[in-house]
Amino acid sequence: MWILDCYSKSNSVEIWVKDGKGQIVKHTVKYPHHFYLHLPDDALYSDMIEALEAKYRVEKCEFKTIYGPLKGYRIYAGRRVAERVEKQTRLSAKLYNVDVRLEQRFMGENGIFPCGHVAEMNGNRFKPDFDVPLKVITMEVKGDKPFAEKIVEVKVNGEIIKGPEKQLLSELFSLIGEIDPDVILFPDADYWMELIVNKSKEYGLKNTISRTGRFRKLTGKSYWSYGKANYRHSAYLPEGRVLIDTENSFNYNEAGLDGILLASRLTGLSPNLTARFTPGTLISSYEVYEALMRNIAVPFRKSDAEDAKTLDMLKAVDRGGMIFQPEAGVYENVYQLDFTSMYPSIIVKYNLSPETVGNGDRRGFLAEVLEPLLNLRLETKKLKKKDGKYGGLDSILKWMLVTCFGYTGYRNAKFGRIEVHESINSIGREILLKTKEIAESLNFEIIHGIVDCLWLKGGGIDELKRRVEDETGLHTDVDFYDWVTFLPMKDGFGSYNCYYGRLGDGKIKLRGVAARRRDTPEYIRRMQLEMFNVLSKARNIEEIGKLKQSLIKLYEKYRKNLRRANPEELVIRKRISKTQYRRRCAEASALKAYKKHNINIKPGMEIEYVVVDSKKWIVDVISYENFDFEYYSKLLDKAWSEISFVFKNSQKNDLEESERLRKINIGLKLNYDKYDN
Repeated sequence: MWILDCYSKSNSVEIWVKDGKGQIVKHTVKYPHHFYLHLPDDALYSDMIEALEAKYRVEKCEFKTIYGPLKGYRIYAGRRVAERVEKQTRLSAKLYNVDVRLEQRFMGENGIFPCGHVAEMNGNRFKPDFDVPLKVITMEVKGDKPFAEKIVEVKVNGEIIKGPEKQLLSELFSLIGEIDPDVILFPDADYWMELIVNKSKEYGLKNTISRTGRFRKLTGKSYWSYGKANYRHSAYLPEGRVLIDTENSFNYNEAGLDGILLASRLTGLSPNLTARFTPGTLISSYEVYEALMRNIAVPFRKSDAEDAKTLDMLKAVDRGGMIFQPEAGVYENVYQLDFTSMYPSIIVKYNLSPETVGNGDRRGFLAEVLEPLLNLRLETKKLKKKDGKYGGLDSILKWMLVTCFGYTGYRNAKFGRIEVHESINSIGREILLKTKEIAESLNFEIIHGIVDCLWLKGGGIDELKRRVEDETGLHTDVDFYDWVTFLPMKDGFGSYNCYYGRLGDGKIKLRGVAARRRDTPEYIRRMQLEMFNVLSKARNIEEIGKLKQSLIKLYEKYRKNLRRANPEELVIRKRISKTQYRRRCAEASALKAYKKHNINIKPGMEIEYVVVDSKKWIVDVISYENFDFEYYSKLLDKAWSEISFVFKNSQKNDLEESERLRKINIGLKLNYDKYDN
């Protein structure tokens, strides 16, 4: 039996499995909620314990934590009771397993996991090849979100369904029931499903997108991550099927369906959740699941506060990674030496975990549970070079391991501690400095370095790679650039995260440029991508120079055609961090427009608009009929400046190029004015 879906209802767990005949069967298992309680002094709270015993099942017990065993109580009640206990003891009580998902606890304690066979051994979770006996379909709704009020057209596996709304939905549900898929890939599902669910209730139709016709609602929420506001949309999760919003799922876009299924196997969570949770939540859930499998209790609140430090100790603490800032310019024959999953590798190699701070005599929990995940990443990284089908698996592992570092310093991390976070930074900095010294001893020139990788010029890269791995004990990867361009920041210094270059296989690698940014209008993105395609043909700076006129002609073409561009290609997409603005700007105007149409925008949500008048900040969020030519001209010129920088090898050339482009722009403007008149 292959586990497809799992979730909890009250004091039971529902598991959907596919049997050997391909039939889907639901199993319901009674599994009551319980949590662990440890008190500093039982006698002080004897009345509270008696009151709990009078209402709930209470058992004295001993349970494991990462710091060692604790004596206390197992109380068969839910989170609300635990919070009342916490409040009554004025936070002196230590509570465990309070907010662990019931289905995850059931899976962990029984040694089973989703997207795998019931009899499959736990060690197989860390294998890159696993059985996927799923029937997958695609579904798409045509409409003007977020303003749509009706379902006018649906496409299922390429088959178009049209007609009156009730008839359309009836045909849709009939078709899905007939196909009986296990997985539905549906762009913008988390928007359209609310409308589809409400309409099916209005018309009295059984919604077969869920095998039972019922849905569980995942509430939307705004949250902050790495200094940015994000928003997780509310979602209607079907029972017995997997529904993936292919447009808005970060994990799906990075790792595909295989990555979602692997994350489910690793975390003990339904694919419906792993498709929607952040990589940070996935690594946290993985650690929780590993703890449950080891019968280690999961803390409700983080209680291992930061140790007291003197001023000198605070000054010495490492709070960030190491960066060698590049000089803006174009470089030929450059190697990029990259440490594979550097920070999780440090955790494993140096045995870093909350309970091993100041006491490394035993194997730490974090180091122990991250090691098999790290080994799997090293394996998928090798496999994807031979077979692209492993790319999704490697990607989801990469993102989970990247976030495990930040999670160690997160204030609410179940298994985090700030001293671990600081130790990782300190060791990482020393490793990068050591790598720099080794490189320079082999006569390499350091072009740029950031946290876990270096860009270098020189010969004998194989010797450098060997020595670095021998002396640091960490795995590395090497990329070769025929040429690479580091763009300047506003102050003229080289940017450490905005560059592009031609790899040895002829592909162009882009980071931080307009074509990579989500808020870049499609018209401008297309121009820049065409230009990068031209640049990919140049193997060195000399050949880049020969492409100059071709690129200028492309720029002139897009500049000339801008006025006649389709406004829909000039839509700007912005993720907003706040809903109140003190100054006038495009985002503030867009929010007012959304509000007029009764659409509630929350921090972290993405808004779309076309700028109609940048002087008055008038924007259009619906019709997209007009646009501010001068405003979009500046955006186009800015994207072009990222390309034209590659030609600027001297101040004289800079001035000549600037004057030439100034004349081009004046000429184009005169032509436009003439055209308008």
